[in-house]
Amino acid sequence: MNIAVLASGSGTNFQAIIDRVKDGYIPAKIAILVSDNKEAYAIKRAEEAGIETFVLSPKKFKTREEYDSQIVKKLKEKDIDLVVLAGFMRLISPYFVKAYKDKILNIHPALLPSFKGTHGVKDALKYGVKVTGPTCHFVEEELDNGAIILQETVSVSSDDTEETLHNKIHKKEYEIYPKAIKLFVEGKIKVEGRKIKIKDK
Repeated sequence: MNIAVLASGSGTNFQAIIDRVKDGYIPAKIAILVSDNKEAYAIKRAEEAGIETFVLSPKKFKTREEYDSQIVKKLKEKDIDLVVLAGFMRLISPYFVKAYKDKILNIHPALLPSFKGTHGVKDALKYGVKVTGPTCHFVEEELDNGAIILQETVSVSSDDTEETLHNKIHKKEYEIYPKAIKLFVEGKIKVEGRKIKIKDK
């Protein structure tokens, strides 16, 4: 199975996925890294791992659909079976979602459906929750609304800052994201509306 990873930044989740593919935990190939940012450190990680990169700036495109159509075209060329968003800072279009329906995964740093959006950690901390944690889910047209595959919790301390809480959540992300990808690759995820059934968990 061929995986495409989309990343805009440092790519720490991307690195966790690379490592688990390399050690055989995820029985698949990362066929390509796609980035909208030529300065992303994720590109360096891909190069060091011998993974093809495709960097496409959105600036020359008038719409999200035009931009995404070029990415989808590239993914089709690479026979991509699964798309993994790993810190990709663009909201993907309905066109993209339809092209890879139930084949796009994302990791969100809060326990969905609470604290959707780009400030999940900050919002959870501000709200005063006692537990939070990452959610791995399928991507739908609506932001952070897809069916939930896996979640993990971390305790929120009274002295936690946004940075320390981020660090706690990241550690859990590096565990559950590769696990969710493995389940998908092995055909153990069944989508039934909003519910996910996992075989032989």
